[in-house]
Amino acid sequence: NGYLHLGHAKSVNLNYGIAKEYGGVTNMRFDDTNPVKEDQEYVDSIKEDVRWLVSGSTDGPDPWDGEVRHASDYFETFYEAAKWLISKDLAYVEELSADEMREYRGTLKEPGRNSPFRDRPKEESMDLFERMRAGEFEDGSMCLRAKIDMSSSNMNMRDPALYRIRRATHVMTGDKWCIYPMYDYAHCLSDALEGITHSLCTLEFEDHRPLYDWFVDKVLESGLIEARPRQTEFS
Repeated sequence: NGYLHLGHAKSVNLNYGIAKEYGGVTNMRFDDTNPVKEDQEYVDSIKEDVRWLVSGSTDGPDPWDGEVRHASDYFETFYEAAKWLISKDLAYVEELSADEMREYRGTLKEPGRNSPFRDRPKEESMDLFERMRAGEFEDGSMCLRAKIDMSSSNMNMRDPALYRIRRATHVMTGDKWCIYPMYDYAHCLSDALEGITHSLCTLEFEDHRPLYDWFVDKVLESGLIEARPRQTEFS
């Protein structure tokens, strides 16, 4: 959803360098979970820049392994995994407004509070989630949240959102979807589906690792994914 900057250049070189040194491969995957901010121009620019960074030429061979991947390649699996989480009472449909969710989330010094919708029957959440996909509700009126721990000292573990309603034409999938997965949810499952062993992230994602592990460990039980990737942060 934008052009590469110097921070990306460091990450690109680290990923490709480690893979080359240890005889591994690096995937090129685009996070296209927010249709409002995506554009084919960014995709083409990023691919050109990565070729130049890795091989020294924008016209050189593609340095990544196989075809370019997109998070949207796995939208159907993400959706099925979300339904599985609901069926195990590990996710629920939220109807608080964005402002109310922020209020209930608490602060770094104060624990959050459970949403009044947190304990709704899983059958009700399943019905609402399927109707969210069918387009029955307005943008922003509902979201799907993971049921983890609203009192966690890690803010990322306080029932994070998994899906939101967003009507926008997607650069890859068109108008097929009106609900879209959040980055933290899509990122780890994409890694698992691609058989990634080492997911290298910059240091700001360190507090996201427990959530990464939670999603992977739970969805592994569903059989929808088989690999167990590991996130490692660097600075």
